Amino acid sequence: MNAKKDHRGTLTNCFFCEHFFITHEARYPYGCRAMGFKAPRMPAVDVYYASGTDCTLFVRKEVKEHHHD
Repeated sequence: MNAKKDHRGTLTNCFFCEHFFITHEARYPYGCRAMGFKAPRMPAVDVYYASGTDCTLFVRKEVKEHHHD
């Protein structure tokens, strides 16, 4: 029996990771500080396609509350 993942691609959402950043470059709009690269799609997707596993460097961002005075 083949060991298959029960999902297609990564479940890691870079938007919630403290290493993720927006580059503002048209060709490579997304970046990962931990891995040191920029990409045309979410970095976790490239990590998944290259390794077959979800990103192991994901660190959940702390949510900062915004106070409206």
